[in-house]
Amino acid sequence: MFQTPVALTTDNAIGQGRVALALEYDGAAYHGWQKQKSGVPSVEEELVRAVSKVANEPVELVCAGRTDAGVHGSYQLVHFDTNAVRDLRSWVMGINTALPPSIVVHWAGNTPEPFHARFSAVYRRYRYVIFNGPVRPALLARQLSWTFRPLDEKAMQEGARQLEGEHDFSSFRAAGCQSRSPWRFVEFVRVCRRGDFVVIDVQANAFLHHMVRNFAGALMAVGQGKYPPQWVAEVLAGKDRRMAGITAPSAGLYLVDVGYPAEFGIPRASCGPAFVRPWFEDDQNAPIAPSWVHRKAPLSS
Repeated sequence: MFQTPVALTTDNAIGQGRVALALEYDGAAYHGWQKQKSGVPSVEEELVRAVSKVANEPVELVCAGRTDAGVHGSYQLVHFDTNAVRDLRSWVMGINTALPPSIVVHWAGNTPEPFHARFSAVYRRYRYVIFNGPVRPALLARQLSWTFRPLDEKAMQEGARQLEGEHDFSSFRAAGCQSRSPWRFVEFVRVCRRGDFVVIDVQANAFLHHMVRNFAGALMAVGQGKYPPQWVAEVLAGKDRRMAGITAPSAGLYLVDVGYPAEFGIPRASCGPAFVRPWFEDDQNAPIAPSWVHRKAPLSS
């Protein structure tokens, strides 16, 4: 999960202030990150219960990015404020003991109080993993997207280049997106094939609701030959969600990295998910410094 392994030591005191956690989760069984009023399973609800048990007090969590139903996280960051003090091993092992197998915490640490899991982040990175074969997969079926139609990854990459840079991404946001602005800066979109798998790797300062899945849906349409690569630029310029086609399934999507300024001391990610990581060189899994940073001011802690 990390560029440099983190030993679960017992010789440090963590707590009595703002604590950050790094975790991963299989989102298949959950109705997204955010706790639901209806009581349906969510990652946040499970993690709040586990952290509160170890802290022996109620806690409120703030995450780097709220993932949708069925979306996975190989590197998610959260913070909470607490009066409790535990060592690193006690936080990590105690929380994991209280969590279901589909959620695992890897690290805990104190951060300066200005740290905010959402607003201190300077970029997010996702990977969308597609199994491209004639028969649907049985293994990892809920961790992959699938299409039986052959994909031309080179055409997809040509189309993906049209998405890089700062744009109005209205054509790629969900109808119910609550963001006040459709403008985002996309650092890169890379498409590559590894055998029967096609991976879309994308980093931006932030993302709109369903933005990556809508990217994936449009690029898959290009890869299947339904549209030429330049169609992606036409969709982007149109600023109309109806032009971009389908939203790709959630199962193939992973939050793989969230970047913070070095002064906060957050461990650097080795981008996943774990079964994808060996397909890439170390530098391809390493965090990529953003070329454009707009830090948001928190509305509240």
